[in-house]
Amino acid sequence: MSKTADIRLPDPSRWKALAFIALAQLMVVLDATIVNIALPHAQTDLGITDANKQWVITAYALAFGGLLLFGGRIADLWGRKRTFVVGLIGFALASALGGAAQNQGMLFGSRALQGVFGALLAPAALSLLAVMFTDAKERAKAFGIYGAIAGGGGAVGLILGGFLTQTLNWRWTFFVNIPFAVVAALGAYFVIREPAGGRNRSSLDIPGVVLSALGLVSLVYGFTRAESSGWSDALTIGTFVASGVLLLAFVLTESRVKSPLLPLRVLMDRNRGGVYLSLGLGVIAMFGLFLFLTYYLQVVQGFSPIKTGFAFLPMIAGMITGSTQIGARLMTRVPARMLMGPGFLTAAVGMLLLTQLQVDSSYAAVILPGQLLMGLGMGTAFMPAMSLATHGIEPRDAGVASAMINTSQQVGGAIGTALLNTIAASAATAYATSHAALGATDPEQLKLQSMVHGFTGAIWWAVGILVLASAIAATFVNAGRPSATTTSGGTGTGSGTGSADGVEDEVRIPVVAH
Repeated sequence: MSKTADIRLPDPSRWKALAFIALAQLMVVLDATIVNIALPHAQTDLGITDANKQWVITAYALAFGGLLLFGGRIADLWGRKRTFVVGLIGFALASALGGAAQNQGMLFGSRALQGVFGALLAPAALSLLAVMFTDAKERAKAFGIYGAIAGGGGAVGLILGGFLTQTLNWRWTFFVNIPFAVVAALGAYFVIREPAGGRNRSSLDIPGVVLSALGLVSLVYGFTRAESSGWSDALTIGTFVASGVLLLAFVLTESRVKSPLLPLRVLMDRNRGGVYLSLGLGVIAMFGLFLFLTYYLQVVQGFSPIKTGFAFLPMIAGMITGSTQIGARLMTRVPARMLMGPGFLTAAVGMLLLTQLQVDSSYAAVILPGQLLMGLGMGTAFMPAMSLATHGIEPRDAGVASAMINTSQQVGGAIGTALLNTIAASAATAYATSHAALGATDPEQLKLQSMVHGFTGAIWWAVGILVLASAIAATFVNAGRPSATTTSGGTGTGSGTGSADGVEDEVRIPVVAH
């Protein structure tokens, strides 16, 4: 007795395609931190007030976070390759506008446009990986590289931002995106061959788009405003209430419409839900660390921008090692939770070391091992998390599932920056007030001690958040190890002649099984 099975040949250019997808992902991730280093110089040059400087970061975060689900759905509708290229071209043009900005309004507008096109680009990039790499071992390697870039790109941005700002000027932190985008777009256009049959051509869910965008924008803005105006501010509270109402209305809408923007089946899957939640918590802790260590190294230790950037290299090395040497090698041998749970715990141990920071702490004795453990743990956890979030997903949902990963990271970053910074500021103020009352005689030293006390207090919270992420990963993520051959529910890539729209036809080989 025999039966015929369909095997789809892997795309011979898939590894070349990965190089261009990874380059685009690096551009998006490093852009999130590269501007932070240049912000003081841009503020002085353009005359941006202290009250308005946050909009350089907030304008990008609001557009990017608010439109990610829409971007993921567009990728499923238009085709991921087309959305990817459009996102890259738009991001390059927005970056050119930012580099040429003559006033604060022009700079804020360019950052918002970067966020819009980033929201198209990011989910398209990840969903292309999801549908192009279906062999479990190859998928592990591909997501290992992608995870290392997603985790380490932020620290690379600090290095590059410091170098460009110090040797050229702040405008080059925008202009540097243009060659990244041009090379990635040309490579994608000529190399990427998206599998056929993976588009979702259902009509666009306009109510879902509006409700999700407004709800996510309100949520991100609420945390951003809480950082500057306080958690008890009336508008801050109102923004959070509005966000809750809008997102609840969004969920109710998605459960009833025929072609939802975010099919609830994507969220209701136990493993994907666990990944989104634990990943978001991990990013909260990581973004807080970037913020505190940047200020600690530059303000307390007196590091230059370039030296500060290089000081983050151990974290990058740890992330690359954890992602490519641990996560990628073990992903096909052990269940994902066996990597994610211990990975987040390892990162928590690294954070625990950093709670021992003092004004005069040794970089080699405290910061270096803390960063190495943090990077190693996050790289090990991120890699299987990103792969599992799109594992077994229906091709028509690949874009929106990928968008949810980016959404959890973006919202996690906004929460991490606002929540941990608020905790640090409160702890620093309390320390300064109590020690001033005790008769501290050196105001400058007291200021530095208060700052470091605030950082370590907030880092303790980050330790707890990472332990919670580990517990969620171990509890909710129950998928076994992937098959040694192909991933369940994955789509293969074609290997035939290209069609008119650049999407290859599938080649199927009949296999006789006895």
